[in-house]
Amino acid sequence: MPKLTALQIKSALAAVPGWKRKGSAVVRIFQFKDFVVAVRFVNAVAKLAEKAAHHPDIDIRWNKVSLLLTTHDAGGLTGKDFALAAKCDAAAAKL
Repeated sequence: MPKLTALQIKSALAAVPGWKRKGSAVVRIFQFKDFVVAVRFVNAVAKLAEKAAHHPDIDIRWNKVSLLLTTHDAGGLTGKDFALAAKCDAAAAKL
């Protein structure tokens, strides 16, 4: 999948509120009521990532989960990152 241009990234970010660009990646911190719900979210993300064959960096801090997405083999952001970001947002909304 080709790397996105700066203009494409700006447009893609508008479709996933809460995500921010950090260099060649996008990041978002999700906050939940407690650790159990945070881990439930991480498990949902793991299933989505496996299905997409695209895996985020995940950091869990009690009730906060930080996700970082980038397409390593493309050397930056691609449509895969924003597609998975939207799916992660949908998974969080269900909890």
